[in-house]
Amino acid sequence: MAKIKITQVRSKIGATKKQKATLEALGLRRINATVEKETSPQVLGMIAKVNHLINVEQ
Repeated sequence: MAKIKITQVRSKIGATKKQKATLEALGLRRINATVEKETSPQVLGMIAKVNHLINVEQ
């Protein structure tokens, strides 16, 4: 599977509890934090839920 780089670019203040939990599950705890994840349906679903808070690179 391919790897994707996920960077949090906006604050989670004002986000719903589910969105905050999704960011935590992705491993993002602060602005400009970056993680690399394997592409999977679960990760892509999490990205879709918080796409307004993150940037995704291939």
